[in-house]
Amino acid sequence: MSKLLRALKRCAAAGAVALAAVSLQPTTASAAPAPVVGGTQAAQGEFPWMVRLSMGCGGSLLTQQIVLTAAHCVSGSGNNTSITATAGVVDLQSSSAIKVRSTKVLQAPGYNGKGKDWALIKLAQPINLPTLNIASTTAYNSGTFTVAGWGATREGGAQQRYLRKATVPFVSDATCRQAYGNALVPAEEICAGLPQGGVDTCQGDSGGPMFRRDNAGAWIQVGIVSWGQGCARPDYPGVYTEVSTFASAIKSAAANL
Repeated sequence: MSKLLRALKRCAAAGAVALAAVSLQPTTASAAPAPVVGGTQAAQGEFPWMVRLSMGCGGSLLTQQIVLTAAHCVSGSGNNTSITATAGVVDLQSSSAIKVRSTKVLQAPGYNGKGKDWALIKLAQPINLPTLNIASTTAYNSGTFTVAGWGATREGGAQQRYLRKATVPFVSDATCRQAYGNALVPAEEICAGLPQGGVDTCQGDSGGPMFRRDNAGAWIQVGIVSWGQGCARPDYPGVYTEVSTFASAIKSAAANL
């Protein structure tokens, strides 16, 4: 089975956002842009910690100066001033968009294209916006999640100008394995989606957060958009990096970045 990453780093196309699960692109295929499939437009300020990255990925503000994204969205670790983070807006063309360049990138140690799909991007200066807490236990790895991004609204579609959102239910490892077999890394990945399909993250949503409310009613990130088979296909849920598995490593790396 080919694995489709939900990044657009090989594609310069811009377009509409749909919430559809990101897939790893096979080496023989070009990366198609795609936003959240089956979603609706987010309101300005609804998810203030959402970030759009210039290579065609999403991310979230872990701190006001560090963006959490997917490892497959970056090309390694080290000094890097080539990435621009756009924040503070639903409309990417808004004149009030906050744009900050990167200074450093840390790709998850040991990342080789299977599991461990997280990375950190340090910004040249802090962005004065709310941040998104990450789950440090598996307590929130269930229920219904929200996904958001500027990715395609259909498989093979264009990235979006406006941020879109959708909700997807948790899918057990056993059910997800029926779709993906040994391609899934259950200890490091979490799945979400509807059996009938129709709602998912998609190309261009990679690196963005999957989140839900915690017991206090605050948003908490439980996943990072990683990959899937196509976008919003029946019986093929989206696959997300399980944030709680890597929470301590992420926090430690951020403190040292």
